[in-house]
Amino acid sequence: MNKFVKRLITTTVALLGLVTFATTTASAKSTTSTKSTAKATAVINKTTYKAVYKIAKAHLGARYVYGATGPSAFDCSGFTSYVYNHGADFTLPRTAQAQYNANKHVTYAHIKKGDLVFFGTSKWAISHVGLYVGKGQMIDAQNRGVVKEAVHAPW
Repeated sequence: MNKFVKRLITTTVALLGLVTFATTTASAKSTTSTKSTAKATAVINKTTYKAVYKIAKAHLGARYVYGATGPSAFDCSGFTSYVYNHGADFTLPRTAQAQYNANKHVTYAHIKKGDLVFFGTSKWAISHVGLYVGKGQMIDAQNRGVVKEAVHAPW
């Protein structure tokens, strides 16, 4: 297991009546979170992030198909699973909820490039996930396909 897998992050923040959560891949589960805060640990390393980002960027414009896992079509969690598997040789759980459940959580102020950003009405009802790429932007698969957009944009 490489250093990347050992260092993880997740973020939680309230947003427009939804709850937004962010995380990278994790080896430990966390059940401690609230609508606006959670606990933090480390960060994805720069080299691994670049590899994950390169895979994500290469798939911009791919179609959205519910349940699809790539490479020509994705749903949100299929996309994040694909980019981590191909960019970091790390397997994420298949669904957005399972990816959220598998990770530790921090405040949104501590989000880093490569973290996964989760959306839902509560920590038990995660319905969307995207890859944080910095400067308030994420790459995610949603009804318009794989796009780069603001984390706070309506998806």
